[in-house]
Amino acid sequence: MPRKIMGRCFAFAMILLSVSLPVFANDGVDARINEAVKPFADAVAGFIFSSFPLGGVQIPFVLVWLIFAATLFTLYFRFINIRAFKHGFQLVRGDYNDPMSAGEVTHFQALATALSGTVGLGNIAGVAVAVSLGGPGATFWMILAGLLGMSSKFVECTLGVKYRNEYTDGTVSGGPMYYLSKGLAERSPALKTLGKVLAVLFAVFCVGGSFGGGNMFQANQSFMQLVSVTGGEASWLADKGWLFGIVIAVLVGLVVIGGIQGIARVTSKIVPLMAVIYVSAGLVIIFMNLAEVPAALTAIVSGAFSAQGISGGVIGVLFQGFKRAAFSNEAGIGSAAIAHSAVKTNRPVTEGFVALYEPFIDTVVVCTITALVIIITGTWNPSVDPSQGVALTSAAFESSISWFPWVLTVAVVLFAFSTMISWSYYGLKAWTYLFGESMITDAVYKLLFLFFIVVGSSMQLGSVIDFSDAMIFAMAFPNILGIYFLLPVVRKELDDYWADYKAGNLRKFGKAANRD
Repeated sequence: MPRKIMGRCFAFAMILLSVSLPVFANDGVDARINEAVKPFADAVAGFIFSSFPLGGVQIPFVLVWLIFAATLFTLYFRFINIRAFKHGFQLVRGDYNDPMSAGEVTHFQALATALSGTVGLGNIAGVAVAVSLGGPGATFWMILAGLLGMSSKFVECTLGVKYRNEYTDGTVSGGPMYYLSKGLAERSPALKTLGKVLAVLFAVFCVGGSFGGGNMFQANQSFMQLVSVTGGEASWLADKGWLFGIVIAVLVGLVVIGGIQGIARVTSKIVPLMAVIYVSAGLVIIFMNLAEVPAALTAIVSGAFSAQGISGGVIGVLFQGFKRAAFSNEAGIGSAAIAHSAVKTNRPVTEGFVALYEPFIDTVVVCTITALVIIITGTWNPSVDPSQGVALTSAAFESSISWFPWVLTVAVVLFAFSTMISWSYYGLKAWTYLFGESMITDAVYKLLFLFFIVVGSSMQLGSVIDFSDAMIFAMAFPNILGIYFLLPVVRKELDDYWADYKAGNLRKFGKAANRD
C-alpha cells in the first residue's frame, strides 16, 4: 500500500512538472533564482572553500583537512589500505557472506551502490581539467591521494556499520549521523552534546549536497553532453532540457521507490556495465597509442617533481592531483558510509575492508585511465575552461575514433544516473534523521529529489549548484572531527577481527566453503 500511494504521488508530480517546467525554463526563472541565491551561495562557498597561500598557490583548507586525515588514518592503522586489500576482495566476492546477518544488501551490492555515488562526472570532466592545469604530474599525486583515501573509507564505513540502527522490519539506517551522535556519547558523556551537534550539521549538509552535486549537476552535465553529440545549439534537444529531466526523473523514481534494495539491485548491474564501457573505451585508445605510453608514464613521474610552465610549480601540480582525488572519491566526506551501513554483516570492520576498493577503483583505476587518455592524445590544454572538462575528454576520445564521443555520452549518462540514485539514498537517510522515519517524510524527500532532477536539466542554476557543492565538502568537517574521537573504537574492532582471521576462526559460506 505505501508504495502504491508513493507511486500515485510520483505520477502526479511528473505530470505537474511536464506542464510547468517548459514555461519556467523559457521565462528566465532560472536567471532570477540564480541572481537571488548568488550572494548567499557565494558567501557559503567562500567560507567552505577558504584557502591559504602556499608556494604561490591558494590551497583550500578543506583539502588539507581531508588529506591530513587520510594520511593519519593510514599510519594509525598500519597501512590497512595495503595489508587488508586481499581480504577485502574475498569479502566482495562473497566468501564470508552470512545470509543470517542483519542488514539489507551484500558486500558487493553495498560497494556497487557507494561506487555509483562517487564514480561519476568527476572522473571524466575533473581529471581532464586537473591534468590540463597541473600537467601530467598531477596524475601521480592523484593516485597517491587515492591510495591514502582508502584508509579514510575504511574508518568511516566500519563506524557506519558499528553504530547503525537496525529495525524490526529488517531495514537499517546508518552513516555519520548515527556514529557521531551514538559513538561520541558512548565514548564519554561529556561528548554527547558535541556528537549531536556534529550529527545534525552533517545531516543538513548532506541533504543540501544531495539536491545539487548529487543531483542537479549530474542531470545538467549529462544533458549538455547529449546535446553536444546531437548537434550542439542546432540539436533538437537543445531547448528541451525539461524533457530530458522528466525522462531521467521517471527512471530514477522507479528505482528509488524500492529503497536501498532496489537501488542496490540496479547499481550492482549498472556499475560493472558503466565501468566496462568506459574503461574498455579508454583502454582501446591507450592500446591504439601504445608507443606513446612509456613517454606518458615518464611525464607523469617526472612532472610530479619538476613542473616547468605550471602555475605554482610542484606545489601547483600536487594541489591539482590531490584536489581531483579528494573531490572524486569523497574519502572523508562520509557519504559512502551511509550506503555501506546497509550491508549484511555482524562484524562492522568487514565493510571497512570492502570500502577500501572504492577509492582504488574510482581514483587509481578510472581516473588514471582518463588521465592517460588525455596525456597520450595530447589534448590537455593549460588554458582550459574548468567548466569544459567533459568536452576536453570527448575531444580526446574523438581524436582516435570519430564515433567514440557517443560511447562517452553513454558512459556520462550512466555515471550521472547511478550517482543520482545513490545520492537520493544518502540524502533520504540524512532527511529522515532530521525529520523522523515515516512514510510521509520518505515520500516528501523523494518527490523533492525528483523535482530537482528536472530543474537541473532545464535551468542554469550555477550559484545554486555551487552552494550545494560547498555543502558536500562541508560534510567533511563534522565527519572527520568526530572520527578522531572514535579511532580507538575502530582499532579494537580491527584487532579483534584480524586475530580471528589470522587464526582461521572465520566461517566461509557458499562456494568459498566448498573450495576449502
